[in-house]
Amino acid sequence: MDRDLEIKMYRDMLKIRLFEDKVNELVRKGELYGFYHLYTGQEAVAVGTCSALNRDDYITSTHRGHGHVIAKGLKLDRMMAELMGKVTGYNKAKGGSMHLASLEYGVLGANGIVGAGIPIATGAALSSKLQGNKRVAVCFFGDAASNQGSFHEAINIASAFNLPCIYMCENNLYGVGTRQSRVRKVENIADRAAAYAIPGKTIDGNDVMEVYCCVKEAVERAREGKGPTLIECRTYRWGTHHNAENDTYRPPEEVMEWKKKCPIKKFETVLLNEGILSPDEIVNIEKEIVRELDDAVEYGRNSKLPEIESALDDVLAE
Repeated sequence: MDRDLEIKMYRDMLKIRLFEDKVNELVRKGELYGFYHLYTGQEAVAVGTCSALNRDDYITSTHRGHGHVIAKGLKLDRMMAELMGKVTGYNKAKGGSMHLASLEYGVLGANGIVGAGIPIATGAALSSKLQGNKRVAVCFFGDAASNQGSFHEAINIASAFNLPCIYMCENNLYGVGTRQSRVRKVENIADRAAAYAIPGKTIDGNDVMEVYCCVKEAVERAREGKGPTLIECRTYRWGTHHNAENDTYRPPEEVMEWKKKCPIKKFETVLLNEGILSPDEIVNIEKEIVRELDDAVEYGRNSKLPEIESALDDVLAE
């Protein structure tokens, strides 16, 4: 691993964590409205995955998508403006938290519909194959989405035509408030890959290095025209389904046990032990991100609200 890449991966994970903390804070203060599906606890999946991609590779995201798009390169100021409903946001206030998109960074959109990004990424992978541009598509989705028909249909198509698509399942054990073991008998979602004759791997989603190495291998395979891979990352969302929900369905001891497996602390320990970062450097990185976040909040606050006349702009293509 390149030292600079490892430091960037740590910085990106911490940036996601602090961004989500700031979003939660602004909601409590009444500066942000609605429900937010926070990514806290799953940072290693987004960062490990996107670190193995090129800027023009595609991703599709989910309702819990802030971490994915930050890892892909989106800037905090324009993200915060979007969440605040301002015209300087990435989607001019039409995307909000659950529909962030940026073609510039290959982000084909977060999506509030469970499993909806899976066929979109498959279509993007088909376009890459037809154009011969070697671009790879990655779709993030949760464990519950693997029970959707779109999951099976899309993977079957990708397998049949050797499409350069990577199916990245973030298994955080719960679909909203339903523990997945109650509604799915197969223990490892990656085992479903066998039905489509593609590689399926179950890995530690709290180990950013393991995620990176696994995705890098899948990306190389996809670029060589060898088809898709299904990767299941075992991880855990620290909060409830959204930030306004009471945690009535998860055992408190389970939550605490997973918090002990914090992906950021885990990687931080590695970087300290290997001498890649010092304690002072870690403190400075956090201070830099806090300043960037403070600037992002001010950028959002000082940006303009959209004019009523703009409501139908960009809704339909010419």
